Amino acid sequence: MLTRELAIATFDRGRLIPDRLTRKSHALYVDLAQSMLHVYQNGVGKNRRTLHNTVRQLFSGSDCPPRRILAFCKLLDDASEYADGDRIKTAKLRQSVFRAAAKYHPLVTISDSLFEHDESEMKRRIAEEHGMDWPQLKHRLFADLMEYHELKSFNGFERSESLLARYNVAQAQVALFDAVELTVVATQDFKSILRYAKLARLMHRITKRSNRYVFEFDGPASLLQNTHRYGSAMAKFLPGLLSCQGWSMVATIRASRFQGSLRLELNDECGLTSETIRADDFDSKVEESFCAKWGEQARNGWRLERETEILHRGQTAFFPDFVFVHEDGRRVLMEVIGFWTPEYLNHKSKVLKLFHDQPILLAVAESLKGKMQVDVGQPLLYYKTAIQIDSVLKALEGTNG
Repeated sequence: MLTRELAIATFDRGRLIPDRLTRKSHALYVDLAQSMLHVYQNGVGKNRRTLHNTVRQLFSGSDCPPRRILAFCKLLDDASEYADGDRIKTAKLRQSVFRAAAKYHPLVTISDSLFEHDESEMKRRIAEEHGMDWPQLKHRLFADLMEYHELKSFNGFERSESLLARYNVAQAQVALFDAVELTVVATQDFKSILRYAKLARLMHRITKRSNRYVFEFDGPASLLQNTHRYGSAMAKFLPGLLSCQGWSMVATIRASRFQGSLRLELNDECGLTSETIRADDFDSKVEESFCAKWGEQARNGWRLERETEILHRGQTAFFPDFVFVHEDGRRVLMEVIGFWTPEYLNHKSKVLKLFHDQPILLAVAESLKGKMQVDVGQPLLYYKTAIQIDSVLKALEGTNG
């Protein structure tokens, strides 16, 4: 990610608008991005300072803000692997060279009878004492400093458009560093949104409004006043959110230069794109096959919905795999339990017990008989390789949904 010093944004009527490059207004950046990629793709063995200077030269004569150029360099560095040098060995080399040079102080560019130690000659002599020529010695003298780290490999951004898209997302992420709170309203992909929030270690509150869920996340100002860790967590959450559908987001930003706060508003049609791979719609082939067999039509008055319900208590949320809705208003949840490890089964049992008062139908693989102790007071059916529709319909009629 970028650092706060590389953030670029404008402000309009209480809204914070992160810097964004578009094809319409910044068409020239497509070729510039390709040139930057070329610099790094062919830069193995060159140090960070040389690479950054080469990138700056690409923008000579343009009106590109210096911070934007530095931001590009940071993103390219993040996709690179550098050799950081041997700090102890390099420090000892510096000490040895400086001690040797001290004997000839002062050094001058043109020697005379008063100042006889010519700089070029002394550099050559000191280098020979260390078994090198001066360019080699100079190269190794500060090899442990970040700007002199040498590029080992470049692993990112196959296309110029990918770099520009990453820049746009990165500027939005930086804005979230100072977020006080973040609210996401979702009509789809509830499970994925909460999964990405948990991966970012965000604490949440969930409420349901009609056919949508509201996820509320607190930020550093309200939770951890003296750190920006939670703002960084929100920034890490954003790429995952961008891979989802059916959401809108409002973040309240505390800006030190303004009295009060600003809003950052995004949604699934805002134009930002993420390379985060969206989670599969189904956790297993068993679920996918069952959903396909059931189809879109109602069976015995029961209609099948896919992950449209969230059960939540405190920081524990449970997403049943399916929701059955009867035409008379009854609703029954179904959870499919196939893959297992002892730890997984233990966790699943605890979650199910927490929601024991909900109408949950469990479809459990026969291989788990005797391995999972579940007592939630709800119908239980076993399946071998596939879940049978007739068995589900029979179990549904015995529920209290």
